[in-house]
Amino acid sequence: MAILVTGGAGFIGSNFIHEWFAGGGEPVVNLDKLTYAGNPRNLAGLPASAPHTFVHGDIADRELVSALLRQHAIRAVIHFAAESHVDRSIHGPEDFIQTNIVGTFRLLECVRAHWEGLDAAARSAFRFLHVSTDEIYGSLGPADAPFSETTRHQPNSPYSASKAASDHLVRAYHHTYGLPVLTTNCSNNHGPFQFPEKLMPLVIHNALAGKPLPIYGDGRQVRDWLYVGDHCSAVRRVLESGRPGEVYNIGGGSERPNLEVVHALCAVLDRERPRTDGIGYASQIAFVKDRPGHDRRYAIDARKIERELGWRPAETFESGIERTVRWYLHNEAWVREVTSGEYRAWVATHYAP
Repeated sequence: MAILVTGGAGFIGSNFIHEWFAGGGEPVVNLDKLTYAGNPRNLAGLPASAPHTFVHGDIADRELVSALLRQHAIRAVIHFAAESHVDRSIHGPEDFIQTNIVGTFRLLECVRAHWEGLDAAARSAFRFLHVSTDEIYGSLGPADAPFSETTRHQPNSPYSASKAASDHLVRAYHHTYGLPVLTTNCSNNHGPFQFPEKLMPLVIHNALAGKPLPIYGDGRQVRDWLYVGDHCSAVRRVLESGRPGEVYNIGGGSERPNLEVVHALCAVLDRERPRTDGIGYASQIAFVKDRPGHDRRYAIDARKIERELGWRPAETFESGIERTVRWYLHNEAWVREVTSGEYRAWVATHYAP
């Protein structure tokens, strides 16, 4: 028996696989398309004895997925694979429709056929865990209550709309076919292996390179920040004990405006690797034109997962951000490898003053 992890060479997926084996998990079949944000080096630190099988392929490839489910006696699927960057979805939404909607649909069809062919005990124990985002809920006002599992879906970007559609497909496959699904909706993750187009690794990379630290608009957009290791432990807990058909919100309990996040990153960098001229990294902050339809605030009510499954984050905002900064400082070769010419062109285009 094994689990199938989709998108396991990406940011959250690779962290999950590391956490899975650290916690004594069973064999993992890792299916990843290796788009720009997927990197086999994210898995380089796995123990040599770890029963990990990497497969380069697409979740939309029905023959491949069906063969993997059958050949490896898959007893659970953890579905991380997704296009996930809002900015890229604004400028090129079709990839998001194909991967997040069509890909999830084809994956569900393969999983349903596999599950229906299992014996009664294996059918009962099988799980399909769909990893989603808080962005499907839309934007909150300053005084609004945080998102709960029953908050109405109101996506505002092509990315969040594609993820909302995939959430609905997963729900429908449970209610129509009885497929034992679980859905998690998480807040903004940070930590090792995050591609440097997202806020924290982008700021760290630019700060060390002496480049401007781009902040959209007034920088007062609020997000709830979750250390990726905490997210992975929550996914494991939901897989173990979550109730089929249920949704679990996963949050860090750390709402911060983007500008405050950048100042916090600068403060850690000032302490860990100060500039040679003695000037603080915050002097590099540069405000740029806001992106279209930028959601103002996200916040997660994570009381359900704590109440039902006993999970809560181990890291505070402060401890998590220190761990994130230190990882990037200690892994500069990884950063150099992923920040290619294509990456530099993307940043120059989309964070222009």
